Amino acid sequence: MSVSRTPLATALERGPLVLDGGLSNQLEAQGCDLSDELWSARLLADDPGQIEAAHTAYARAGARVLITSSYQATYEGFAHRGVGHEEATALLRRSVELARTGAERAAARDQAEGDRAAGGDQAADDRAAEPVWVAASVGPYGAMLADGSEYRGRYGLSVAELTRFHRPRIEALAAAGPDVLALETVPDADEAAALLSAVEGCGVPVWLSYSIAGETTRAGQPLREAFALAAGVDQVIAVGVNCCEPGDADRAVEIAADITGKPVVVYPNSGEEWDATARSWRGRATFDPGRVKAWRDAGARLIGGCCRVGPERIAELAAVVRNHQGVSGGS
Repeated sequence: MSVSRTPLATALERGPLVLDGGLSNQLEAQGCDLSDELWSARLLADDPGQIEAAHTAYARAGARVLITSSYQATYEGFAHRGVGHEEATALLRRSVELARTGAERAAARDQAEGDRAAGGDQAADDRAAEPVWVAASVGPYGAMLADGSEYRGRYGLSVAELTRFHRPRIEALAAAGPDVLALETVPDADEAAALLSAVEGCGVPVWLSYSIAGETTRAGQPLREAFALAAGVDQVIAVGVNCCEPGDADRAVEIAADITGKPVVVYPNSGEEWDATARSWRGRATFDPGRVKAWRDAGARLIGGCCRVGPERIAELAAVVRNHQGVSGGS
């Protein structure tokens, strides 16, 4: 598994790539307490080895794109915990480094596993040889508030104010050298406009991914209008949805491809629902790797999972992608 020098956009022309799954659920499975307002970002300072281990687990499951732990990492959020600007910058950059190191450790373990197996282990050898790309997560303003507003949008801030909020951490993450910036879980077309303004000139390609309900953003704007914001932006290499119901993703993939003509990114939740009062998940999981063929046929090229989708499901998804497409990637 190598640090890929092939641009991610070029790799997507060859076929779908598998994204990782939910970082928080994997960290919790490793025994981490994420009850803090900084959520998984707290571990960047307190226990970075756990983040690296989670990335390793997803890479070994077959994920070829790893999303960093910076979703809820902001200068404002860190400042609230007494973390100064310089240290916060170092933590943001560390999030990219941990994903890179996690991929390298996965490659080493896969290679060792292949070497130990009698007659070799082709699957492990294949994983070890495949490149992995790192996507630096840029979550919405509401993630910093830690009050669920990232699933509503409409914060009462102007596009200009949101742009000023996002730009400093985008600059810090871009300086760490990720392959792409993941502008993800965006609930509101206004915030998407702010993010697209904030990334101008940063020198890193981006994908734009909305959190949706049906065929609208969480703030209620039609997806056709929301996706159209990115249609003519060359810096945007993929457009799509994440952190939504798997069923809602089906139609969204079609709309994103139709409106933008760009590769589509799709990584929904497990299908379970979060009960904020009981602070627990309820309902049944409806995430089905069998949806991959329909998503791919509709234009999806970055396919993974979000909340409550762990390495086991990503491994199933990776197997489906391989069966339909062969091993994706580049060198």
